[in-house]
Amino acid sequence: MARVTTEIRDHIAHVTLTRADKRNALDPAMAEAIVAAGQALIEADIRAVVLSGEGKAFCAGLDVVSFAQLAAGDPEGLILPRSHGTGNLFQAVAMVWRQVPVPVIAALHGVVYGAGFQLALGADIRIAAPDTELAIMEMKWGLIPDMGGMALLPHLTGSDVIRRMTYTARPISATQALAWGLVTELADDPLAAAQDLATEIAGRSPSAIRAAKRLIGVAESGADEAAILMAESREQAALIGKPDQMEQISANLAGRAPVFRG
Repeated sequence: MARVTTEIRDHIAHVTLTRADKRNALDPAMAEAIVAAGQALIEADIRAVVLSGEGKAFCAGLDVVSFAQLAAGDPEGLILPRSHGTGNLFQAVAMVWRQVPVPVIAALHGVVYGAGFQLALGADIRIAAPDTELAIMEMKWGLIPDMGGMALLPHLTGSDVIRRMTYTARPISATQALAWGLVTELADDPLAAAQDLATEIAGRSPSAIRAAKRLIGVAESGADEAAILMAESREQAALIGKPDQMEQISANLAGRAPVFRG
């Protein structure tokens, strides 16, 4: 049974977790499917991605039974090899969305626990239903978060928040997550809100949007001031006077919506 579906409409990729009977919990097959879905979009002709989950939850975390069976063999052989760039398969579940060159918007509902929480962190923007619960759940199973969370969390919230959530495994409300910077906004219908935002982004200059995501990545990478300033200048120089920018200017002057090629 398919674990993930991808549908591209009007330049927006709609990626949906489809293991609703398990609250979209990750087993190895689902991890592979999520990573494959992200990798397939790296070279796709798209302008935004909406990431969501079917059923009652975005993602309840790991399918513990499946991973316990794997780990019973050779844990080091399972997670230490760098099979996906700088990380392993399970880290790529979150990190692949940072490689997708357009904005990724996660629509969160139900529970967003453990692996699901780290998957959501890989998105550029997170929109949550008010009754969503989020947790770094690994400590409940005697583990630590190891699916990209520690590479992503420090860009969103404070060390004390990360430590509290990691040490306790206690779920927090979407309202608390918003206050701590872990979600971007709340919406009664997060999927509709994510789709509306994706449509708005898809109406912007495709080349400028991609440049902006690259530039933000540089700014968050720990690069020094000189490198960030040079990245700004290079990205801007590559945009000025090019077709997408000229169409944006023409549309602004004519009071119409821009029409970009591709």
